[in-house]
Amino acid sequence: MTPLAVVPRLLRVAVVLLRYRLDELVDAAHLFRPLKFLRPLLGRPPVDVRPLARGARLRLALTELGPIFVKAGQVLSTRRDLVPEDIADELSLLQDQVPPFPGVEAKAIVEAELKAPVGQLYARFDETPLASASIAQVHAAELPDGRAVVVKVLRPGIDAKIARDVRLLHSLGHLAQRWHPSADKIRPLDVVAEVEKMLEHELDLQREGASASLLRRNFASGVDLYVPEVHWDLTAQRVLTLERVHGISSDDIAAIDAAGIDRKALAAKGVRVFYEQVFRDNFFHADAHPGNIWVDPTRPTEPRFIALDFGIMGSLPEADQYWLAQNFIALFERDYARIAKLHVDAGWMPSTVRLDELEAAVRTVCEPYFTRPLSQISLAELVVKLFQTARRFELTLQPQLILLQKTLLNIEGVGRMLDPEIDIWAVAHPVLKRILRERYSPLRTLREVRKRLPEWFHLAPRLPELVHDSLERIAHGEHRLLADVDTLSHQRNLLHRLLRMIAGSAFGASLLLCATLLWALAPQHGPWLPLGMGVAGLLSFGWGWMRSH
Repeated sequence: MTPLAVVPRLLRVAVVLLRYRLDELVDAAHLFRPLKFLRPLLGRPPVDVRPLARGARLRLALTELGPIFVKAGQVLSTRRDLVPEDIADELSLLQDQVPPFPGVEAKAIVEAELKAPVGQLYARFDETPLASASIAQVHAAELPDGRAVVVKVLRPGIDAKIARDVRLLHSLGHLAQRWHPSADKIRPLDVVAEVEKMLEHELDLQREGASASLLRRNFASGVDLYVPEVHWDLTAQRVLTLERVHGISSDDIAAIDAAGIDRKALAAKGVRVFYEQVFRDNFFHADAHPGNIWVDPTRPTEPRFIALDFGIMGSLPEADQYWLAQNFIALFERDYARIAKLHVDAGWMPSTVRLDELEAAVRTVCEPYFTRPLSQISLAELVVKLFQTARRFELTLQPQLILLQKTLLNIEGVGRMLDPEIDIWAVAHPVLKRILRERYSPLRTLREVRKRLPEWFHLAPRLPELVHDSLERIAHGEHRLLADVDTLSHQRNLLHRLLRMIAGSAFGASLLLCATLLWALAPQHGPWLPLGMGVAGLLSFGWGWMRSH
């Protein structure tokens, strides 16, 4: 049952939805249907919504409902696997802008968090904010040594307000789950959980500072991407102090041209930076719209981007990262059969899927795109449509992959804004192949093997006993029958990983033993044969470990 405390707010939500002619959303909750008869008494919205599309009406309604609903809409805009494209496009336009709170209160929060007077911490602190959003606002300041900084401060009492609104969202999610005819596809409770997680992260500015610090370290040269420095001595959970930077919004084409910046080179660099974030570092900026991605006006001959706002960052499980990279390579090479097989091998689809049917579906989506010039092919759009098609085959993806879709759309949008003729494929393909070549090179494998050797030696004495016990239980029928298909699949995958690890380790141990014997007993053959066998043994160990993850 819905707690009585949230009923008034639920009624307000229903009233606003009716005012914006979103009757289908009200009809989904039977409790609110009688309100439709009171429509003449509900008032009118500030603008005439009758000629507007449903996505625009929903965007305006969420804006009126307040900041938390704006956040929910922004999350929904990333879920193009669940939300129709026209609605997702409109929700992506939602702006998180609210009136600022007094600068005196911001100072008080800074002093409470940093345990010192503002005058002692900063040489200057501007009480008028540079920007204000629902969670925090940003103030300009200056350090005692003269360096310019910006100070991000959480709103007072925001924790309690968000907790209250999250409870309301949970109530709405339960109503939608129970009554909405498409609840199994929309998965409203999953969406609410994503909103809650995102808000939880945004309430910890120290976490945002850590994200900025890691991204800065990943691009330490600053040649392609510049990330402001975090001042950790002036940062806490509710306060974040960053180096102040100046730049041009990446959608301000006139200003970029006036600065004499080569837009073609800049667009190509943006694509390369994205793929390096995802596949080299496995840590990417997941809110890369033009407001958060600036262009450095001081480097016209060697253009670079400036990253801002690190509240939403993404990373992928190592396995998903590998499979996704292989899917991209197969897509670049138009190998539809491999794409189908990779989806099953990755565990994104059940093994019962017919590969020929999946291959045909992939081909049906891709071939119309390849009839166009490569410069006109939208890779982001193609990836989204592939995932939508794959959902018919029981595709299961983690939210981070959906977040990656949205980021890819944003990056490609920025790239095409800067250079309408950019060939995304020509830029991305060699970058991805280079990253994969470096990531899975023998040298890197050897480094990983060396790092894991202590762990393997620690576990090695127990492996024969564990394998023997497992085989004994299976032979005597003592294994538990699991009715849950997902659990069975998980157990099967674990067994396969264990067997791969055992096989690789056994073969590697044999090679290392042979290398040792050759070195000790047959030195007349020279060092190269034992050395080669030793390297092969280490590689076998590495293969067994990598395939077990």
